[in-house]
Amino acid sequence: MDNLDSVRQRYLAVKDHLDERGRRMFAASEARAIGYCGVAIVSRATGIARSTIGRGLRDLDDPSRLTGNIRRKGNGRRPLVATDPTLLTDLRKIVEPATVGDPMRPLLWVSKSHKKLADALNGMGHKVSRGTIPFLLDAIGYRRQGNRKTKEGANHPDRDAQFEHINEEAIRFQAQAQPVISVGTKKKELVGDFKNAGTDYRPEGTPDLVRVHDFIDKTLGKAIPYGVYDISANDGRVSVGIDHDTAEFAVNSIRSWWYNMGRKRYPQASSPLITADCGGSNGNRVRLWKRELQTLSDETGLSITVCHYPPGTSKWNKIEHRLFCHITQNWRGKPLTSLMAIVELIAATCTETGLTVRCEIDPNQYDTATRIADADMRELRIEPANSHPDWNYTILPRSAHIADEAVIYC
Repeated sequence: MDNLDSVRQRYLAVKDHLDERGRRMFAASEARAIGYCGVAIVSRATGIARSTIGRGLRDLDDPSRLTGNIRRKGNGRRPLVATDPTLLTDLRKIVEPATVGDPMRPLLWVSKSHKKLADALNGMGHKVSRGTIPFLLDAIGYRRQGNRKTKEGANHPDRDAQFEHINEEAIRFQAQAQPVISVGTKKKELVGDFKNAGTDYRPEGTPDLVRVHDFIDKTLGKAIPYGVYDISANDGRVSVGIDHDTAEFAVNSIRSWWYNMGRKRYPQASSPLITADCGGSNGNRVRLWKRELQTLSDETGLSITVCHYPPGTSKWNKIEHRLFCHITQNWRGKPLTSLMAIVELIAATCTETGLTVRCEIDPNQYDTATRIADADMRELRIEPANSHPDWNYTILPRSAHIADEAVIYC
């Protein structure tokens, strides 16, 4: 009995630090030290099978038997995929992309969690636990994945040619010391203590508390940032509208950039180049956009050249990945509680490459019901380009007069 207790105590002290071979060799050495009935005593004390202790004794007698493998080849429980040959096939049928509405799919309308996959397999006659599912999914090459934005819709046949045209025009205008600006509307933002995507550092356990539902606060309203990015100078100006995103608002933002920033930087400018998306308030088919640009051209004397990016390619517009993306990074995880907070966060945006941003609120109201008649369009002085005239055109001033005193617009 003394041998039994002492062996048990020594085994419990070291077993958690031994692998399968180490436990076998420990038991064999204890049995040999005891001598007569040593195998039986050690087996009772440790719970290790007598046959295993016998193998350990043979290993002690002949160390050459020991190899790099802890367990002999072929030992241990056989994997499920070996004992159940249809397991992986049935699992693949369950998780493979299915056609919506197919009544034969067991997991059609639900997310494919480990528990649901295990339940579905058990229902098909297999014996598998939820803990085994990750290994089975790995065996058939499945990983949990999110969505990836890659589809741009139908590609216009002239898309690449338009990209080349915009690039050539930008280089030509920059060589002539003319301003080249990229314009566009950033995503509209609700003003108030609403959730804003992203995270920011705060003391542990003290997150910003925001509203559960994203219903517009009628008192605070929404913010509409419209940006003008100067490609050559690597700076921008953002007008934060509070009413509607119309072409009048878009051109007024460009007007504000010109009077506050553009004419100071380009005193000899006569023909700025604007690159814009093909839709939205500055779309190539928006009559009000062209009418308002004509008004701006008349009051400044500038010949305004416009190049639109093809449909579905707005992400290639310079303002998207040189200005707007940095604004989004700068205010990530911060509730946009007021218009002033939005203005300050936008104006604080900067990068290591020297980006600077100015921002102001545009308090004006813009009518969404403005219609431009055919007669008004015929009065516009629009000179279409040879290449895709619906995307590329120049608006010339209808008068040679250039105002000596320009009004500063909001």
